Amino acid sequence: MFTDAVREFLQKPLIARLSTIDPNGYPHTVPVWFKLDGEEVVVISVSNTRKVAHIRANPKGALTIGGEPGDGAGYLIKGEFSIEADPEDTWVRRLTYHYESPEQAEQDIAAWADLDILVLRLKPKLVLKVM
Repeated sequence: MFTDAVREFLQKPLIARLSTIDPNGYPHTVPVWFKLDGEEVVVISVSNTRKVAHIRANPKGALTIGGEPGDGAGYLIKGEFSIEADPEDTWVRRLTYHYESPEQAEQDIAAWADLDILVLRLKPKLVLKVM
């Protein structure tokens, strides 16, 4: 689903906007960290957030990444989310180290130790370049 150019772009530590559908049918959009994992995009979230509740009720959603001045491009990725546990904090570590310095990452990982953090995986159905 991802071309080489899109894969290269998605390696950058940009902030994505994750959109889910709320119970009234409206989009709910929040900024998130992300990382590409094969043909899926991974996001982490505390379990008791609205986005997790929305995905449990309706897995359809989207991510927009890039599009800011200097990014060179932007992409809209539509698909369906799945939710899984991260018992060893594997994805918490991968994402935190991707976005923060090692020192800050370790501090944040320690601070989040008691949180129930889940992995949200977006399986793309459509990838569009946006300007």
